Amino acid sequence: MKYIFVTGGVVSSLGKGLAAASIGTLLEHRNLKVTLQKFDPYLNVDPGTMSPFQHGEVYVLDDGAETDLDLGHYERFTNCVLTKFNNLTSGQVFENVIKRERRGGYLGKTVQFIPHVTDEIKKRLNDVTERNSDCDVIITEIGGTVGDIEGHLFLEALRQFSLEVGRENVCFIHVTLLPLIRAAGEIKTKPTQQSVAKLREIGIQPDIIICRTEHDLDEDNRRKIAMFCNVESKNVVAFRDVAHTIYECPLDLRTDKIDRLVVDRLGIDSPTPELEEWEEFVANIINPLHEVNVAVVGKYIELQDAYKSIYESLTHAGAAHKTKVNVVRVDSETVSADTAAGILGKVDGILIPGGFGDRGIEGMIETARYARENGIPFFGICLGMQVATIDYARNVCGLENANSTEFDKNSPHPVICLQEEQKGIKDMGATMRLGSCESIILAGTRAAEIYDNVDSIRERHRHRYEFNPDYRDQIQDAGLVISSVSADEGLVEIVELPSHPYFVAAQFHPEFRSRPTKPHPLFSSFVKAALDAKSAVPA
Repeated sequence: MKYIFVTGGVVSSLGKGLAAASIGTLLEHRNLKVTLQKFDPYLNVDPGTMSPFQHGEVYVLDDGAETDLDLGHYERFTNCVLTKFNNLTSGQVFENVIKRERRGGYLGKTVQFIPHVTDEIKKRLNDVTERNSDCDVIITEIGGTVGDIEGHLFLEALRQFSLEVGRENVCFIHVTLLPLIRAAGEIKTKPTQQSVAKLREIGIQPDIIICRTEHDLDEDNRRKIAMFCNVESKNVVAFRDVAHTIYECPLDLRTDKIDRLVVDRLGIDSPTPELEEWEEFVANIINPLHEVNVAVVGKYIELQDAYKSIYESLTHAGAAHKTKVNVVRVDSETVSADTAAGILGKVDGILIPGGFGDRGIEGMIETARYARENGIPFFGICLGMQVATIDYARNVCGLENANSTEFDKNSPHPVICLQEEQKGIKDMGATMRLGSCESIILAGTRAAEIYDNVDSIRERHRHRYEFNPDYRDQIQDAGLVISSVSADEGLVEIVELPSHPYFVAAQFHPEFRSRPTKPHPLFSSFVKAALDAKSAVPA
């Protein structure tokens, strides 16, 4: 097995995750099989209980693991299907060490950071190695910044691990910032030099340095970094700000032949990558033939990363239709009966994503009503399906004050309620309905058409509340069609309106299964419906 460790320096949010994912893309196009993982130094066991405002979206894997959003990049940029073993936090590490100590697993020894905590980190590397024995390369991104106290134990564990598996089987890649001082008109290399010096103090010598930069990296600065950081000049790679889409990143890194540098460092013989399909996908994003405006009406709209997978899935679907999807971000708190027409009247499609809590809910319900009554293509996801159901119950079925028990425990018509198995649960972390579940598609429905008439599907879930089965007959009799139910308990998975140009809402999260060259069918059909709606409007 070969290992690539990606660290970061100078500042956070440099794009380590995109760098790691892009390297995975290039290695896969060299006919190598890769898997990726993320080591996060924070003490939360997982990000499942974190606010989207602080941490961005929680990305859910097939096995139900709630993970960092970078794992979404990994799965979108490569063909790997990740599991809970591909995301490790300090919280998990310390929890495992303490549990083992309580069981007497250390045979009376004094438990210390070194070797016991670092051994736990190395154990995860060995576990992933065993579980992916058919892979050629494991890429591991270390969260945080070199010099952060919480990340030191992870770096020490990597130093030890590299010696145990053989330094020739390990490639250390360090991502740093090359700031441009505009007043002086100069790119400064000193932050990179000091970041690498800090890494070398720990005992890690990077093999490749990736420099985030607004501009190209000239040879003088490349040689300067190489000299002070003890690497060859060709191993100093520019990672430029891309102009249009993050999917340009592999092509940008390919400019400096980073994939060749990696395989040469690891002694891997592999062919030059063929990137025609990826290049065509990127070209469809950069040079679309059409464009549509889609309103995303959500609770966490101020933060780009809160709905990261939603936005990426719209990009995938747009590229498939050679269409630019202009996302109009709408804070659901701003939508009311008086403002809906002014905010939503000119868009070609409306999407309501997932979320928790009662803030902005009435605005979402009003959004669903406006889309339904005005024939605007509508796509609801998780909470989006629930508010669409509430709107229908209130405004079509006449169930006054219908609501979800999440927002109103005393609602006279709780058309959305807590799942039976969720009752009595007190712990918040990892206790929802999570991960991939099978659902039955009912024949003759729009959902069946979208999914190409398959009998069943598997989709990823993350929710506690469900469509209340006590109201199913009443709501269906009023015209809202239930087109998919879970295979195990018959929970409602998809609802739709046959009389509407496009009104589909799903309880699951299809955004976690969309891929660049294989967009999710629900997103693809939604973008197509928005495009058709725009074409139907007279110029």
